[in-house]
Amino acid sequence: MTTAALYPVTALEGPPDADLVRIRDLVYQVAGIFHPDNKLRLLLDRCGRRMKELKTASLREYFECLTVKPMRQTELVALLNEITIGETCFFRSQSQMDGLRQIVIPKVLEAKSKLPLRRLRIWSAGCSTGEEPYTLSMLLLEEAHGRLKDWSIEILATDLNDRSLAHARNAIYGAYSTRNLTSHFRQKYFTAAAKQLRVQPAVRGSVTFSRLNLSDDGRMTFMKAIDVIFCCNVLIYFDLLSKRRVIQHFHNNLLPHGYLFLGHSESLYGVSDDFRLVHLPGATAYIKGERKPAGK
Repeated sequence: MTTAALYPVTALEGPPDADLVRIRDLVYQVAGIFHPDNKLRLLLDRCGRRMKELKTASLREYFECLTVKPMRQTELVALLNEITIGETCFFRSQSQMDGLRQIVIPKVLEAKSKLPLRRLRIWSAGCSTGEEPYTLSMLLLEEAHGRLKDWSIEILATDLNDRSLAHARNAIYGAYSTRNLTSHFRQKYFTAAAKQLRVQPAVRGSVTFSRLNLSDDGRMTFMKAIDVIFCCNVLIYFDLLSKRRVIQHFHNNLLPHGYLFLGHSESLYGVSDDFRLVHLPGATAYIKGERKPAGK
């Protein structure tokens, strides 16, 4: 039986299905991802895929799979994997990478120049299939014999989606993901893998992938001593309250000289006054400002 057969188009006309709303609220409670009523069709489609796999016949039965049946934890992760499928590529935002290399890194190194530990820590929060952290690694390798000589590099790459993380660890990418690579980066940091490209070990060596739910306050508390955070096109799936919680953690996680990068269409306006917007050539970022309650 197909999802379409289970849920005809008319299924979302009128008041939303009570069990679908319960699933929506569960996803929000666990992951901070909120589906408003006009986006419930997307959630219904994702639930339908899992229901087809489990051969469950109703949303009520599927809700029980998520909450009371023995497989509930595994199934919740599987549903979140369906919901959080991302799309990205190498050098997705060249202007951000240019700003990082030309302005942010020199300022961070200057701030840490007198510290005994020469370590640079960057966090790719919501790394999807790994293109962003590997891009960061390549850029920092370009500086390895210059300003970053004798510095240790740590790139922490986290995501909620297990399948995306498995793809990232596999480090093999097709034409779509690699379309923005220049011949320099393609030849220097990749090897051929059939009709695809594999990221070389030197690039992978500084990147650590792990599963992290940005709404998990306990885990977020331990992401300390970060110099730069990239969280691009992730918070668009969060409601205001959830965004504020995540941004508060970012503020706590960043060192005093740290920088926060969001997606080009994202802003902290009305979300947090703890950061100050700074302009880079062709891009923007945030640094810590004077702490005030959001909206004041």
